[in-house]
Amino acid sequence: MKATGIVRRIDDLGRVVIPKEIRRSLRIREGEPLEIYTNDEGGVVFKKYSPIGEVGEFTKQYAEAINKSSGIPVAICDLDNVIAVAGISKKDYLKKPISPQIYSLLEKRQVFDADSADIELSITDDPEGRISYFSPIISEGSVVGGVMSLKGPNKLSPDETEKKLINTGSLFLSRQFEI
Repeated sequence: MKATGIVRRIDDLGRVVIPKEIRRSLRIREGEPLEIYTNDEGGVVFKKYSPIGEVGEFTKQYAEAINKSSGIPVAICDLDNVIAVAGISKKDYLKKPISPQIYSLLEKRQVFDADSADIELSITDDPEGRISYFSPIISEGSVVGGVMSLKGPNKLSPDETEKKLINTGSLFLSRQFEI
């Protein structure tokens, strides 16, 4: 664990304030759920809660199914990291932080189509993983992640089938959190 040098006191209701600098660097917003647990050294750990992380194995299987049936490279992310990939190198993308551009799309609940965009987006800070199509996963009014297809060496823009598969994937995954 990295020491910050910041000390806070617990108030009479058991509350503690997480400093603004830490909230900003970890992209923690007001009202966002946090997991609280203890570690082996007797410390209390606050961790951003990811509903998609709870169904990680399922999202992995879903990404693989889309990739196997269509040949489209697919990645699924939560609000912070890539949590499932298929058709691309797992070691290059899995569990890596998403790019600020993807985070911005999630905040805006925006679909991205490389065909109609003037910019190129990457999954992570690695420019190799360029996105072809992106659709946010919205569950019960909250954005929880996104599903994206990637550009291949011979394929730069998404076709209608690819768009429908990615949109179906995000809609299907959003329903999994409402059950």
